[in-house]
Amino acid sequence: MKYENNRSGNGGVLTLSNEDEEIGRLTYTIFPEDHKLIISFVLVHSKFEGRGMGKYLVDEAIRFARDNNWKIYPHCSYARSVMNRMNDVEDILLQR
Repeated sequence: MKYENNRSGNGGVLTLSNEDEEIGRLTYTIFPEDHKLIISFVLVHSKFEGRGMGKYLVDEAIRFARDNNWKIYPHCSYARSVMNRMNDVEDILLQR
């Protein structure tokens, strides 16, 4: 599996792919003055659902945010659910 981060201005898309096709994507917006990354949407294509691929995308967004010293606000309900079940994100997770 391979991640690609296509960033444009203050937004971007993290894409997860295998050798043949896209598995899923996560869209985000960055507010650099607030040191914040907002996860807007997580999508996993139907043929890959139920295999934890969405969590892999959220994990990659967490790594990206930590590399840049940003906090994360998961606007997407799926991302919020995943992060609320994680034990090691208290330092980075923003609640409303």
